[in-house]
Amino acid sequence: MIIKLKNWLKKYWHWIILVAATICFFISTASFNYFTQSENFVKWMSPDEAANYNFTKLYAQEGRLMFFEKYNLLASDIIHPRSVRSDFGWLKPVSFLGIILIYGKIASITTYKILPFLTPFFAALGIIFYYLLIKEIFGKRNALISALILTVFPPFVYYSARSMFHNVLFVVLLVISLYFACVSVKKKKIATDINKINILPNSLAGLSGVFLGLAIITRSSELIWIAPIWLIIWLFNIKKFGFIKLIIFIACLLFAISPAMYWNKILYQSYWRGGYNEMNQSILNIAGAGSEILKSKSINSTAIKNGFIEIKNNFFHFGLWPAQSFKMLYFYFIKMFYWIFWPALFGFLLLLSRIKKWRTKHYAFLLSLFTAAAILILYYGSWNFYDNPDPGSHTIGNSYTRYWLPIYLGAIPLAVIFLVKLSNIFRFSPLIKQGGGIFLFRALIIILVFFISIKFVLFGSDEGLIKSAQKHLAVRAEYEQILNLTENRAIIITQYHDKLLFPARKVIVGLFDDPNMIKQYAVLAQYLPIYYYNFTFPERDINYLNNRKLSLLGLQIKAVAQITKDFTLYKLSL
Repeated sequence: MIIKLKNWLKKYWHWIILVAATICFFISTASFNYFTQSENFVKWMSPDEAANYNFTKLYAQEGRLMFFEKYNLLASDIIHPRSVRSDFGWLKPVSFLGIILIYGKIASITTYKILPFLTPFFAALGIIFYYLLIKEIFGKRNALISALILTVFPPFVYYSARSMFHNVLFVVLLVISLYFACVSVKKKKIATDINKINILPNSLAGLSGVFLGLAIITRSSELIWIAPIWLIIWLFNIKKFGFIKLIIFIACLLFAISPAMYWNKILYQSYWRGGYNEMNQSILNIAGAGSEILKSKSINSTAIKNGFIEIKNNFFHFGLWPAQSFKMLYFYFIKMFYWIFWPALFGFLLLLSRIKKWRTKHYAFLLSLFTAAAILILYYGSWNFYDNPDPGSHTIGNSYTRYWLPIYLGAIPLAVIFLVKLSNIFRFSPLIKQGGGIFLFRALIIILVFFISIKFVLFGSDEGLIKSAQKHLAVRAEYEQILNLTENRAIIITQYHDKLLFPARKVIVGLFDDPNMIKQYAVLAQYLPIYYYNFTFPERDINYLNNRKLSLLGLQIKAVAQITKDFTLYKLSL
């Protein structure tokens, strides 16, 4: 019995370590929402998270993705929080529908109370599939170390804890799809006696299509790089994948995206349109430019040149600024996660030195990684995202770290190549005679990476998880005080607190700098209590508003209560 146990441990010790690390990861990331939220206070730190949660809960409980706000018919659709749009009074999600549909369906057969913990669960599952995928490409040793590093890698941990963002779910679904695609061209064929169809490989290809479809509806904008890398992967495996698997793959992919297309038609009157008007317009412009190119009869036609310029301008709707992109790469990878970037660079050089030993999977992996990285860096890096109120700060909470998750996950196995090579310097250590030299050094490397990563994600910036949790707990008293001072049917005009106050109160994201908005405030004040919550005004600003701006429309503003050191609740009345 003891011998059997020893043999079992020897065979499966890596799985024991991996599963234990994955369980610790889930408990750690799920605990963020467990300790910062409660039965009567499920709030989020960003408009995107808040909108995703509210619509997911609505879909889980009522099977719908929009609700009607009748007062928007009087006020030009201004009553809604950020990341939500209003079309003739109907409030709809702006974001991609994947996370809402997937999590909403799960919650509909369980309970909406699990919603804050679904991303930690899927992220933990993703670590397992990440291990399986990397094992197929670089072997078991690299896969285990890569997966362990992923369990503490700051952006993956952070956006698993910030659980109503799309990005971790998207990456996990993509990793699962890639794994099934990888093994579908590897597994032995199992044929039936009836029609000789290869059941296992075809089923795996179908699963790959399903998970890719789910990934696409979770973040449809990522098609700009998903499409090229899947084309690369298919071209490298065109003979192995074959025609039947390709048809099954495409059919399952279309099946997986069909729920989102159905809801797009209901919400936005088109199967391919989404909530982002800018993206919808870009697609229309690209389609129009492509049509003009096809119609052009002359190779040197100006229409062709203008068409390609139009496509480029709409494809890179943030603009195309390579210098800015590499600047962001420096801040959000080279500098922020130096313990992954530099080992990954040296690991790639080591891998490059052994190019004669490369197999098809290595070429496919690296070409896909560098294609995705180039597009993601140029596409998102060309724009300045200021998720943090301080535009000069470079923190883990800024959008680049979640948009570039695929780059980070692709770089980790390359970093492990270098770290494993580095550990070989202990090959001639006296400890090796006792069988512990290389193993001890690798363990020390992993512990060091764990320490750096955990310290960064918890305390590394103003948006580390510890400080984020403290801020989140602090706003509960603010929230309760505002609710006690306002009526249930009240509207609150605010610039930052819509994510906190909605849906308990109707909200308008606005200030007093737009005369047209003030006109709408005056209209609404005839029917509903209306408040303003923002930074405390000096007395002279209150006098200016009451004597100049607001008085023109018969409005006046009066302080109700100072809620925090910096913010005051005001009543706006006729």
